[in-house]
Formats: sequence, structure tokens, C-alpha cells
Amino acid sequence: MKERWTLRRRVTVLCAVVGGLLSLVAVLAAGTAAVTRSQVDTLVNVAAALRADSEELLTKLVEQESAVRGFAVSGDPADLVPYTDGRMREGELLDHMAGLAADHDLLEVRLREVGERTVEWRRSVAEPVINAVRIQGPAAGQALLGNAARDAFAPVRAAVAGLEGEIQEFREEAAARAKDSSNILVLLLIAAAVIVVVAGIALVVSLRRLVIGPVTDLAESVRRIARGDYQHTIDTDAAPELAQLARDIDGMRRKIVADLGEVREARERVEWVNNQLQIQAEELLRSNRDLEQFAYVASHDLQEPLRKVASFCQLLQRRYAGQLDERADQYIAFAVDGAQRMQRLINDLLAFSRIGRMTTGFTEIDLNSTMSDVSGQLDSARRYASGEITWSDLPTVQGEEALLTTLLANLVTNSLKFRHADRLPRVHISARRDGDDWEITCQDNGIGIEAEFADKIFVIFQRLHAKDAYPGTGIGLAIAKKIVEYHGGRIWVDPEVTEGTAIRFTLPVTVEQSTQTMRTDAAEPPDGTLEPADKTEVTTA
Repeated sequence: MKERWTLRRRVTVLCAVVGGLLSLVAVLAAGTAAVTRSQVDTLVNVAAALRADSEELLTKLVEQESAVRGFAVSGDPADLVPYTDGRMREGELLDHMAGLAADHDLLEVRLREVGERTVEWRRSVAEPVINAVRIQGPAAGQALLGNAARDAFAPVRAAVAGLEGEIQEFREEAAARAKDSSNILVLLLIAAAVIVVVAGIALVVSLRRLVIGPVTDLAESVRRIARGDYQHTIDTDAAPELAQLARDIDGMRRKIVADLGEVREARERVEWVNNQLQIQAEELLRSNRDLEQFAYVASHDLQEPLRKVASFCQLLQRRYAGQLDERADQYIAFAVDGAQRMQRLINDLLAFSRIGRMTTGFTEIDLNSTMSDVSGQLDSARRYASGEITWSDLPTVQGEEALLTTLLANLVTNSLKFRHADRLPRVHISARRDGDDWEITCQDNGIGIEAEFADKIFVIFQRLHAKDAYPGTGIGLAIAKKIVEYHGGRIWVDPEVTEGTAIRFTLPVTVEQSTQTMRTDAAEPPDGTLEPADKTEVTTA
């Protein structure tokens, strides 16, 4: 198969041919222009100067002839001055004209003829008359100026006329040659223009056939594929570069088709998985609703029989205490304690199931005010433990007041319950801004929590100590976690605290606080410093 020329090679050859032709035309035009310039220079600086000099030469010769006649009449030497000056100027003009006509033989012949006729007239007429007047007087000079003297000046006139005619012919020949050179230069310029036009047409035709047409077809094929016809094969009859581009694009099309097949299969698999997940999510949601309903109904319905059991056990304890043996009293005490613990478990389970299901809607809650209420509720427990509850600079958040009160109360209660035996309990609630969240910390100086149990304490009914050491049902922190997650936050134990326990949780920042922060950042001083905010601490002693 014959190798096709590439587009670059075609353009290079075309540019080389056009450049060579234009260079040839330029060389010819430069030579012609030089010849034309020389001919114009000859016409302007030689022919015109010769013509002017010939006219002045004739004038000076006539002045000499007139000066000789005037001197012959008057005998006054002053009348002979034009003759003397004329001879000097005549010599200058002849020398100048000889220099201009150095390369023109006919002109040199005519100049020599004028010089010879002038010398002959001066020898036969002018000098004899001047000598006669000077020696014998004007009358002798006038006698020599007859018809013969007048006829002797005629050859001079004829010689000058011949010189002027030859100069005129020389001028016309120079003008004709300059005109011919100019015409050749114009033809060369026309030829250059024709070469450029033909080259442009050839380039346009080549580009249209080898580039524009194939690119248009290629673009149409690409648009067709973009509309979804991925099976359309891209092929074009163009320059090797565009043909290679078409093959590359077609290769990309084939790869896209293969990738789309894989994506389609993957999407089908993902859709199947999503359907399965949707089914499982619906089943899980239904199961959760059933479990919540079961927990609520079970805890609610168990209240009445459990209340009866607890009441009759307490009645037995009051009525027959001391009347039976010691073992019977112990059995009755076990029954009463078990019924009471069961009642507490059911109440806590009922409270846990109600979180997020029975809601009053979110409002703006000032946690400082909430902590005041919590501190009042836990005042007796704080006094019993001789403890201290403090808080400072708590934010305003969006939430349910009852749930947030329960959250803080459970955290503070845990801190007071799990106090250290060797020091008085201190509980401090603080807050700091962390991006779009408020991070609130409940820190105490109690017995602390091992890192391995940091997640276990938030599981419902999970206890780390025996019920005799620390009373409770083990659901308080599970309720706290559910409340925090219901408000869009998270809760965890800080493992870096070595003395006591620090439980941290987050709550979202309100829209007004986010807007205020943006305005504060915009108004921040150039050095990046801000004035410290006032800090308020409320302590219940």
C-alpha cells in the first residue's frame, strides 16, 4: 500500500514550492528594480542635465556672438565682458556634458562637433573682429561683420541643434527603457500575487479535503456517540494525523463501551443490594417499632401486677415482721427488694422507650438555666455527698428541655454516685465551640473509668460494679447516649483524663450562632486577636 503524505509534509512541500517561487520572483524583482532605478537615475540626473546644459550652452554662444557685434559697434571693452564670461562658462558646460556623456559615443561626437564649430567661428570671425577693433577702431571691426560673418555662426547653431536632438533621442531611449523595466516589475508583482492566490486556493482546498471535511465528519460521529449510539464505528478518509486521531477516538469509544458495560453490571448489582438493604431497613424499622411498642406496652402493662406484688410484699413485711422466724423475714425482704428493683427497671425502660417517640418539638434552650434546675433537683444528693456542682459559659442550643435536663441530671448524678472515698466530689460542666458543634464536658474527680470499658458504659443495663456497691439499674448513661444522638450529637469518655472521669458530648450550633460567628470572623482585627469574653461560673456550695 502506497504511503500517504502526512498533512505536515503536504503543507511543508507547498510552503517550500511557494517560498521558492516567491524567492525567485523577489530576486527578479530586485534586479528589475535596480535596473529601473538606474534608468530613472539616467533619465533624471543625466538626460535632464544634458538638456539643460545644451540650452545654456546655446545661450552662452549667442551671447558671445552678440557681445562681439556690440564691441565692434562701440569699441567699449565693457561690451566684451559677456564674450569673456561666455567663453569660460562654455568650457565649463562642455566639460560637464562630456563627463555626463562619457558612456555615450554619439553624444561625445556631437559635443566634439560643437566644440570644433565654436573654435572655428571664434578663429574666423570673433578673434579677427576683436583684434581689428582694438587696433584700427570700430569701423574696421564693423567692416569684418558682414554676411559672411553671420553665415559663419550658422554651423555653430546647427551643431548645438544636433547636440540637442541627440540628447532628446538619448532621453527618449532612457524613458522607454525605464518604462519597460517598470512594466516588467509590475508583471513580476502580478506573478507573485498570482502565486500567493494559487497557493492560498490550493491550501484552502487541501485543508477542506484533508482537514475540515474529515474533522466535520469526525465531530458528527462524536456527537452521534454522545447521543447514545455507542456502537457507531468511527472511520475517516483523511490525512494520517486525523486518521490516527479517529482511530484513537474509536479506541476510546470501545473502552467507554466496555466500561459502560461494567458500570451497568455494577449498577444492577448495586440496585439489587440497595433493594435488599431497603427491605432489611424496612424490616429493621418495623422490628424497632414493634420492639419499642412491646417495651412500652410491656413496661406499662407490668406496672399494675408488679405494683400489687410490691404492695402485698410490703404489707406482709409490716404485719408479720418479728412474728415469723428470721429466715421468713429475710425471704420477705428479698421479695420486697426484688419487686422494687423490678419496678425501677420497668420505669427506666419505659423512659428509654419514650425518647424520640413522644416529643414536644425543639426550642432554644439555655443550658445555664437548665443546669440551675438540675442543681436544684440534685441538691439533697449533693448535700449528702458534701459535693460541689459548678458550670460556666454554657451555650444556648436547639433541643427538648425535658430531655436535656434528664441528660445533664444523669451525668451529674453519675459523677456524685461514683465519687472517690478519699476526696469530696466536685463536678464541673463546661463548653467550647468546635466548628459547627458545641462540645460540652462533664468532668469530676471520682473513681474514673478504665479505657477498656469506655464504650460498655453506654450500653443499656450494663454495669461495671455490683448493685450492693453502687445502686442503680445501669440505664442512666444509655438514656444519655440516646438523648444526645436524638439531638444530632455524639457522646464519649475522654481517655486522656487521668484523675476522675470526663464525659464529653456534642450538640449542633444554632443558625443564629453560625451567622454571628461568620460576622465576627469578617470583623476580626488584622492581627487576628479578639477581646476575651466574660466568663461566668455558678457554684452551688
